[in-house]
This record gives sequence, C-alpha cells and structure tokens, in this order.
Amino acid sequence: MKILVAGATGSIGLHVMKTAIEMGHQPRALIRNQRKVKLLPHGTDIFYGDVSQPETLTDVAENIDAVIFTLGSDGQGRIGARAIDYGGVRNVLQRFRGTQARIVLMTTIGVTERLGSWNQQTEVHDWKRRAERLVRASGHPYTIVRPGWFDYNHNDQHHIVMLQGDRRHAGTPEDGVISRAQIARVLVSALTSDAAINKTFELVAEHGEEQNNLTPLFATLLADDPRKNEGILDLHNMPLEEEPGYIIDELNLFLKPAASI
Repeated sequence: MKILVAGATGSIGLHVMKTAIEMGHQPRALIRNQRKVKLLPHGTDIFYGDVSQPETLTDVAENIDAVIFTLGSDGQGRIGARAIDYGGVRNVLQRFRGTQARIVLMTTIGVTERLGSWNQQTEVHDWKRRAERLVRASGHPYTIVRPGWFDYNHNDQHHIVMLQGDRRHAGTPEDGVISRAQIARVLVSALTSDAAINKTFELVAEHGEEQNNLTPLFATLLADDPRKNEGILDLHNMPLEEEPGYIIDELNLFLKPAASI
C-alpha cells in the first residue's frame, strides 16, 4: 500500500516509516520541517505540508491508499491540541473525501478521561476524542488505536493486549505500557487486516512474548456502533449535543456525501 504518514518524524512516526517499509509498503512522509528529512529512511517519499494549514495539503491524497496519523501537539497546550490533535486530522481527512483510503488514527489510552488536571489544563484528551469522531464520521474504513505509555515496558513485557472501553484513568504508566516499535507494528498491521476495520481499542503490553499474528487479537474486538460516534464501550461523558456549535457543524460536514459540498 502507498501510505501517507502524518507525524512521520515523531517518535512513533519514525517507527511507522521503518515498519511500513519492512512490511513491503510504500510510506510517504508528510512533514513541514525540511531539516527533519535527515531523520527519515534514505530515499523516503516526502510530501511537504503543514497539517494546521490546509492550503498546503492540496495534493496530499494523490496516489495514496491509506493514512496513518501519529501526529501530536507535544505540550503546546490548548491551542496546539486544537490545531494539531484535532485540526490536523480534520484538514488531512478533508483532502481524502470521496476516496476509500484506509485510516488508522493513534490517540492515547485514557482519552475519555476529562476531569484530570492534564485534560483540564490542555484539553488534549477532548480534542483527540473529537478527532476520533471525525474519523468515524468520515465513511472511511478505519482503526483507532489508543496506546499506553511509550517504552515504559520491561524487557520481558511484550505480550500485546487490546482492550476496549477506556477504563484506565490513572494518568500514569499504571494505565498500561508498550514499546514504540510494537505500537508501529499494530498501526501498520491494522491497514491490511479486515478484522481491524471500524474498531477502537486501547493497546498495552503485558509480561510474555509478542504474538506473531495480530489478526486473532483484532478479531476478538467489538466493532464500533455506526449509530453512535464513540468507541464501542466508551463512557458517555462527552455528549455530542453539548459540543460547541462549530464542532457539530464540522462533524456534520463529514457525514454528508462529498459530492454535495
């Protein structure tokens, strides 16, 4: 597959680029900073654009079969969360309207936790959750992955576990841990597994060996209910009807057929 990686020079994105190549895909890095090209595998296909500036993304969907989002606002507070974690996903998805590209979105474990100090200060969870809703509304076959804490796993902690309902809200590695390399493997593998389509799950690693085949893990998960714009077992603590008007308008825009716009 020809895969656009949004967030390709980040700590997960670099692993995704490497993993995608190893699995025989053709990744294209979406980057805005030319100085970061040196971080990418030699010969990487590159698209220069800024996810927060939609006018730079005009041709981003050309000859692309799938998108993996690993972008993040990296501590930029509420403005960054809105512009990148949500706005970046919105702007890229808009360029893929009318296509059948597969979408994989990485958010975070605990994304439905709203009352903790981190979300109260930054609204990162809320904006990531709104991005999830855009992906579900887009009509694309999708997978939404909510990984635990990156690389906090021990050397014998590689057994992949997929959870649903997002009930781990400690805001610490107690919620679950997993290596960056394993996150990348799951993100890329989800693109070619029918068992992963339209599913939302948390991703952690427990003590034991890593599984060779991820399809049985994807297959045990419940698909999201298309009548609701939430992860299948998520808490109902962010009602759509209580969202700001412009957020509802943008969501409804994705629910309309592309030809009607």
